[in-house]
Amino acid sequence: MTDRLQGKVALITGGTNGIGRAAVYGLIKEGAQVIFTGNNTVAGDEIAKETGAHFIQHAVQDVAGWANVQQAVRDHAGRLDITFSNAGTNTGDSDIESVEVEAWKNLVDINLTGMMLAIKASIELMKENPDQSGGSIILNSSINGMLALSGDVTYSTTKGALRLLAKSTAVHLAKTKTGIRCNTIHPGVIETPLIQGAISGAPDPEAARNMLEGIAPMGRLGSMDEIVALLIYLASDDARFVTGSEMVIDGGSTAGLPGV
Repeated sequence: MTDRLQGKVALITGGTNGIGRAAVYGLIKEGAQVIFTGNNTVAGDEIAKETGAHFIQHAVQDVAGWANVQQAVRDHAGRLDITFSNAGTNTGDSDIESVEVEAWKNLVDINLTGMMLAIKASIELMKENPDQSGGSIILNSSINGMLALSGDVTYSTTKGALRLLAKSTAVHLAKTKTGIRCNTIHPGVIETPLIQGAISGAPDPEAARNMLEGIAPMGRLGSMDEIVALLIYLASDDARFVTGSEMVIDGGSTAGLPGV
């Protein structure tokens, strides 16, 4: 532990599994006080017990519920310095010809509107900080916000939209002298429990792993710890001049043309 986030308060959405869960543990190790949200109360309570973080059951697309999240942050910590807006899904997605309108709307609500609501709630809280210290808002996008998946049209669209959501937010916050920064991170294929499950459930797990590892020129999957390390940098004062940026962490997957 280097205490890079000592004295800071962080809010993490989608913190009960995958990258969000790893972020809860990682930010606490760096000295932050963490409040996290999610739908899975069993996992949330377990993580809270293990880490000392504060869990709030909330779905990011629940507009009215954001007021309760804000009040919980005020009551529990009295300030907010960092938001990692991480919650997202591709459940029910398909290609443009097959995708159902209700599935499209649901994914847009979670992946895009949920991020917008997280930003708005976070700005309000960060502007209340008694020392007017600003803050750092990080949106978890994907390399699929840059290179689309044909079979996940809604996921690709929403992840792409996050790039300009963050940039518009960043410019506004800079122009209005809030001291609040906003950036996106764009992970490649990361060895999350979801990816591990997909590999183990494939007819040929070894072939599935080799295929996924081959997406990156570096020839491996990324780790959740590597994503958290980037998150910690963006959350820290070391990144105080970084805003409106797209931070790609993909082992070179988007750097060149595949097979060329």
